[in-house]
Order: sequence, then structure tokens, then C-alpha cells
Amino acid sequence: MYQNNQSNLVNFCKKNRPRLALTLGDPAGIGPEVILKALADPEISKKYDLTVVGNGDLLVQIYRKLNLTENLAPLANPDELSVIDVQLDGKIKAEIIPGTGNAASGAASFGYMEYAIAQTVAGKFDGIVTGPIAKSAWKAAGYNYPGQTELLAQKSGVDRFGMLFVARSPHTGWTLRVLLATTHIPLRQVADTLTPQLLTQKLDLLVECLEKDFRIEKARIAIAGLNPHSGEQGQLGHEEQDWLIAWLEQERQNRPQLQLDGPIPPDTMWVKPGQAWYGNSLVQNPADAYLALYHDQGLIPVKLMAFDRAVNTSIGLPFVRTSPDHGTAFDIAGKGIADATSMKAAIHLAAELVSQRLPKKNYE
Repeated sequence: MYQNNQSNLVNFCKKNRPRLALTLGDPAGIGPEVILKALADPEISKKYDLTVVGNGDLLVQIYRKLNLTENLAPLANPDELSVIDVQLDGKIKAEIIPGTGNAASGAASFGYMEYAIAQTVAGKFDGIVTGPIAKSAWKAAGYNYPGQTELLAQKSGVDRFGMLFVARSPHTGWTLRVLLATTHIPLRQVADTLTPQLLTQKLDLLVECLEKDFRIEKARIAIAGLNPHSGEQGQLGHEEQDWLIAWLEQERQNRPQLQLDGPIPPDTMWVKPGQAWYGNSLVQNPADAYLALYHDQGLIPVKLMAFDRAVNTSIGLPFVRTSPDHGTAFDIAGKGIADATSMKAAIHLAAELVSQRLPKKNYE
């Protein structure tokens, strides 16, 4: 355990605040940098009870190296943070190279995640904010998971889960919410993977999340078509005519309290969200959430609008988990230029969701 001696006053002030574990992610990437930058913000460091899960000595090394760069944004001093030191084999630690994802950095980031999940399931933390990892590094280390979401689900014992992306517009304050029906699979497998049963499960998760985490009881949800022009009555693809339209009509009957729009042609579904995001006065009644049928159908518009502030939120877990919506960015690791906006947004959202789920606690 690497943990500094915080004053009794700081511990008192943090009592009963959202308890969040922050995993470093891949230590060869920008995860440590964006965490140090985020924790330098007093709006974050003084408001929440935050514990970094990683390696204390690695964090100190990165901190010292970053401090040699010019025009650097403020960094939190690791000596003033609560840091849980996840023990690594000495050989693994020696093979971690900033800017290069490899088996060693993959093993380290996997170890951070395992520890954070176990401690959260045990009740030590209310939620986890995860730094970015490299799936290729996990695979090189012998861990064959599509991503952190799947590991979180397995370790917490759930088989109903989803990837929801949330971003608040800096222009209008409107909140964009996008759920992916399918995630990390090849594009050619999407049509075969999508089924009425899968979409019902994802819609269930989305409705539960909107009610529990965002207090939206009678949601308006927009659902994308799969094919160009939503198939154009079978001329450009048959999935809509074969089952998607019928499935959606049945869901409307089963959920009369909701407004379910769709299947909306994928090329026009994002017009209203774009207008709501940027402040077009003509937009009326944008949806509370959007259900995209595959990875890029949802994430291209999310990243176009909100690349530096979108947050990946795992729904269906027994605890809160958020993550910045960017990768390890090995190419800029150690250069001091990584943007911490998305990490800050991930911490703020995790705390908000914890507050919604545990209303009896005092998080003021």
C-alpha cells in the first residue's frame, strides 16, 4: 500500500462524499497524465473522495518527467494524493515504456482494474472511473477481453450491461445520451448479432438508467435504423422490414409511457442532436436518449460533437463506472499536452450518478 498521510481535516471534509476509485489505465499512455491534471482542479480534488489505483512510484516518475515540459497545465502532486499501490512483478514494471503499449503495460492496467473492481464490489468504493487501456496490450498480456466493459460485467456477475455515452454541451447545457446496441464486434457481424431480444434487453437497460440515474420517467428515445434510409422499404436492406419495424411497434404497445421514435434513417438521426448541441434555435424536442445499432453509428457523431468531454458510462452494473471517451494516445504520452477535459467530466458524472443512486448520503 502506497498511501500518503492526509490530515484529519481533509479526511473529515471528505467523509460521506462519493468514494471513487480512479484507475491509471495503461501506464504507458496518457491515463496517468490526465488523472494528475484532473486532480489538480480544486473543483474535483476538494469535492470528492478520490483514490488512485495504480503504482505510486510509477506515478511519481511520470509526474517528475511531465514537470520538465514547457507550458504544462497544473498537475497534482502524487505525494498529496490517496494512492493504492497495486503490486507488480519487478520485471513487468521495468518493461513499461512511456508511449509504447506492450504486454507489461497491459498486465499492469489489467491488475489495476481487477483490484478496483474487487474493492468496489466489497463496498470500499461507490464507483470506478477508469483510465484508458489498450486492448492490444491486454491481449499481449494474455487477457482476451473485448474491453474494460466486458471485464467489469464478468467480475461483478452481470450479463445485462451496455455502453452509454453521455456528454453535456458547453454551448447550451443540453445532455446527449447515446447507447450502443452492439459494441466491439466486426461490422460484418452486426446484422447477424442484432435481434429483437437483444434490442429489448438494451432498451430495458436504457429505460432503467434514465429513470434511476437521470430521473427521467417518461423518456423520448430515438432508435436508429440499420440500413441507409432505414432500408427504404426493403430496397436498401431487409432488416427493417423483416423485424425491426415490427419489434419497435410491439415495444410502443408494451411501453405506452414512452415515446419511441424510429427506426430513424441513420444519416438524419443526428441532425436534431447536433442542433441541440450547438444551439440552433429551430430544434424542438430533441430525444432524451438515442439507441444506435452499432459502434460507429453512435460514436462517430458523439466524438464529432463531444470528443473532449464525452463520458463512457457502463450501465447494468451494481456500481457506477465511467471513463473518458478517448484512448491511450501513446503518440503523445509523456509530452504534457494531453487534454484532461474528458477525465474531469468522467469524475463529475460518476459522482452525480453515485449521488442519484445513494440519495440518503450527504454529498453536498
